[in-house]
Amino acid sequence: MKLRSLVALLVMLPTALPSASAQEREATRTPTLAEYTSGSPSQLRPTSLRALQWLGDDYIYIQERNLILGTPGAKKAERTLLTQDELLALIGEGTKGNTAKYFSPFQVVGRDQRHLLITFSGKHYVLDPRTKQLTATFEQDTKREKTFDLAPTLEVSAIIKDHNIYVTTSRGEEVQVTTDGSPTLVYGSSVHQNEFGIHGGLFWSPDGSQLAFYRMDQSMVAPYPIVHTNTRKATRQDLYYPMAGMPIHHVTVGVYNRTTGKTIYLNTGLPKEKYLTNITWSPEGKTIYIAEVNRQQNRMELKSYSAETGEPLQTLFVEENEKYIEPQHPLYFIPNRPNEFIWQTRRDGFSHLYRYTTSGKLLGQITKGDFEVISFLGFADGGKTLLYTSTEQSPINRVAYRIGIDGKGKKLLTPQPGWHIASASKSGKYLLDTFESLHDVRENRLVSTATGRDQRLYQSDDPEASYITPEIILGTIKADDGKTDLHYRLIKPTNFDPTKRYPTIVYVYNGPHAQLVQNRFHAGSLGWDLYMATQGYVLFTVDGRGSDARGTAFEQVIHRHLGLHEMADQMRGVDFLKSLPYVDANRIGVYGWSYGGFMTTNLMLTHPETFKVGVAGGGVMDWSRYEAMYGERYMDTPQENPEGYKATNLALRAKDLRGRLLLIHGTIDPVVLWQHTQLFVEACVKADTYPDYMIYPEHEHNVRGADRVHLNGVITRFFKDHL
Repeated sequence: MKLRSLVALLVMLPTALPSASAQEREATRTPTLAEYTSGSPSQLRPTSLRALQWLGDDYIYIQERNLILGTPGAKKAERTLLTQDELLALIGEGTKGNTAKYFSPFQVVGRDQRHLLITFSGKHYVLDPRTKQLTATFEQDTKREKTFDLAPTLEVSAIIKDHNIYVTTSRGEEVQVTTDGSPTLVYGSSVHQNEFGIHGGLFWSPDGSQLAFYRMDQSMVAPYPIVHTNTRKATRQDLYYPMAGMPIHHVTVGVYNRTTGKTIYLNTGLPKEKYLTNITWSPEGKTIYIAEVNRQQNRMELKSYSAETGEPLQTLFVEENEKYIEPQHPLYFIPNRPNEFIWQTRRDGFSHLYRYTTSGKLLGQITKGDFEVISFLGFADGGKTLLYTSTEQSPINRVAYRIGIDGKGKKLLTPQPGWHIASASKSGKYLLDTFESLHDVRENRLVSTATGRDQRLYQSDDPEASYITPEIILGTIKADDGKTDLHYRLIKPTNFDPTKRYPTIVYVYNGPHAQLVQNRFHAGSLGWDLYMATQGYVLFTVDGRGSDARGTAFEQVIHRHLGLHEMADQMRGVDFLKSLPYVDANRIGVYGWSYGGFMTTNLMLTHPETFKVGVAGGGVMDWSRYEAMYGERYMDTPQENPEGYKATNLALRAKDLRGRLLLIHGTIDPVVLWQHTQLFVEACVKADTYPDYMIYPEHEHNVRGADRVHLNGVITRFFKDHL
């Protein structure tokens, strides 16, 4: 692709948002690699109120061994609700856990969000912390139990054991719902490779009388062997991993009725190769809604089914897209309007909220504009108003709004530029808002959804106040199309000298469902790049087209030829770097993981004149060997797009490797199989090219925990040795 000149791009008036300087802080040293590494015990990171969340319309959080409750608007805003000693006495475990540093972990449960679920010493306890009464107790099978899902009525739970579903009561009664579960016939678990917003496989009706569940038959999917080497003799774990263009699993939805004791299956019909997503119960529990997506992923039908008979009732509406469609959100039924719901979709090119009736009639589009609704937070004013977060202020910001269900009366609730993560109280009268920006260290706030007035609940100290840290700049450049703004993050070396020329590393992902450049603490950096800045490197990241949170056209440019436009945009970033007098154009490296590992390898092979050193972690090397749901969405099948798959098979281009490329992979990676980089290395052997290679035994798709410090050390050493 012909490169555009820097003059034609004319980008960039960067918005400089530097961190506080070392001189202002009386800093003495730079953080260590461990202090910059996520998961390290010594990591420097902002703090928040521990486990801050709603308990109905009150908020709660953990303060050491106490559970604190706050009531918005009350004269005495906060009080101790329950202590760890009181909890242990309540559940009859007074001698256990009394040395714990913090109050026991919990989950808020129930339709009214007023109870706590605490798993402790082989039992699941449900309690009312306000009255200090134990509501229910369930035995935990610590060896066989894989999932525990409490019904909203709190007196019954669904459990997955030995691939089957059991329903148990707090009285110890147990019913086995399914009997033929196996590794190839999976009940009650997440399906479709966790795509389409799917994060579980059990769905209680609102009154707890019925349980819907996924049934996944994966007997037609050839098993892929994952080998564990942490035993004296290696053991095999079969992973039923459907690759692009190959047979995929067949999914159905069952419904167990506790009253009749019978199970029926929804008649979702043919073809069996399709995706059943975003399962939602109607408020009265008689109807189940499913967003059904064809295998081609270009058509979605929102259908309703009878929970009693399993028969389809109607198709509410159909959405189609010539490239791909990806529903990710359930129906949000409007309080006091059981026949109306909110639907979130990218139908007009951006993620927005629409109001529908259960007959499929569109009552109106609620949010509109060239921005993305990120999260639906809930309802306020008895259902007359809804709450959401969006990118309306800027693609790199997240802010919260309220708006009427008729699309009128929109109000910005969190005007401070930056990153707001909000949750709504049960009534929607208040938000809990965790806020941070490049300028602002994290804080927790209470926000009135009626007025937007906020109250600070907690302010984190700056964890790096006494350290020398690098300057971070946020700005924009133009994409390869010459018109689209791309947001970048540039980190300058500590003790920066504008007369010097520094080696530079591009940190890349540039794939769907990820946005690296964010107006938050460290500008979204996870730490390693900040450490490299303390070692005298410039670090640069740009979210090119294909990245998240910018709408359909921005993302779908990647369709059928992954890497092509993404690399073109990354090279515009390189043009920008080369225009900076302090960047050494002869010492540019690139690093990325997963999709970023694919991009790193691709850039090293395509632009060896530019990139001297690369590190590719867990990278896709051949998209025909990646899972069908993700791969076929963005590439179609290998049969439909043979040229696209050939162009993105990096093993076929192993002969083009010129620079120093370090490949890293976890040996039990269930996402990007270890096979990818092994085959690339084999191709390099045959092509007489020489990558470097590092594995992490018994690690999955990423290296987490304390071992991540070692990973970051390996990457650091590689760049220091070769860039």
